[in-house]
Amino acid sequence: MATRKRMRPVGRPWSRALRTGVLALVLAVVALVVPNSSVAPTYFTLVKYEHAEGIDTDPDVIWILAVGSDARRGQDPLRSRGDTLQLIGMDTRTGAATTIGIPRDSWVAIPGYGSNRINAALFFGGPQLMGEAVAGLIGIEPDYVFVTSFWGLEQIAKDVGPITVDNPAAFSDEYLKPKGFPAGKVVLKGYNVVSFGRIRKTLPGGDFDRSANQQRVLKGFQAKVAENADKAGWIERGVLSVMDNVDTNLAPAELYRIAQAIAQVDPKKITNCVVQGGIGNIGGASVVLPNTDAAKRYGDDARNDANIKSC
Repeated sequence: MATRKRMRPVGRPWSRALRTGVLALVLAVVALVVPNSSVAPTYFTLVKYEHAEGIDTDPDVIWILAVGSDARRGQDPLRSRGDTLQLIGMDTRTGAATTIGIPRDSWVAIPGYGSNRINAALFFGGPQLMGEAVAGLIGIEPDYVFVTSFWGLEQIAKDVGPITVDNPAAFSDEYLKPKGFPAGKVVLKGYNVVSFGRIRKTLPGGDFDRSANQQRVLKGFQAKVAENADKAGWIERGVLSVMDNVDTNLAPAELYRIAQAIAQVDPKKITNCVVQGGIGNIGGASVVLPNTDAAKRYGDDARNDANIKSC
């Protein structure tokens, strides 16, 4: 893996479009990947995925695999289990975007390691293998892999302020949120942003519903960016709160391209879905048996439709 560069905004001439896009990128991606861990690393990582030879990619569509690492302090977050997985696509021609959620316990083939839960791919081979495992399920190779932790999300949530989500049904968790979240419009800030996206065991659909809740948090962050982007100093504060903690091996031109794509996303053209499946038992362990035909269909629709309406 190429040497990662610490991105520091101090002293750089940021255009408004770039500053808005970079903030939206970090907020949007981090909002999707709340790991199921009580201790987490203190930085985010964005790396380039190496496509296999002969893979035909669309230069107008950017795919980012967002991964929530389960690393504890002192562990390498790029070689720990990836507890939360979201594949995000953005069409720079139309402003459309889609997010495909993947249950962390999905039992899939991991290249070179047989079959296992898909979240083990990060532990076995880092971001590249994680991308390969997701590509094997969905049929789409990501262009970039973003790895983060819930600690980072909580800090960003504190910095940018409350977001609003549309919660379809009340739920709670005796450890993470005893008083729970009511149905309807819910205002989240700080730790509550994290717990809303982390709770899984008390949801009727388990990890499927948790993934959908993470996508609701994403929409809340996107609305927050749109609401405040024109306020003096808001973008600058948001960028400073995240950029000092982002490690990347990308060149500035690639970062700019991603930022531009994020800035051009039309909120009315965003679709979300979660790969469905059943619950099984393999080797005494509970796993998700994903509907592979439906997963491939999501990928085919996203790859072939100019508006990436995959769900």
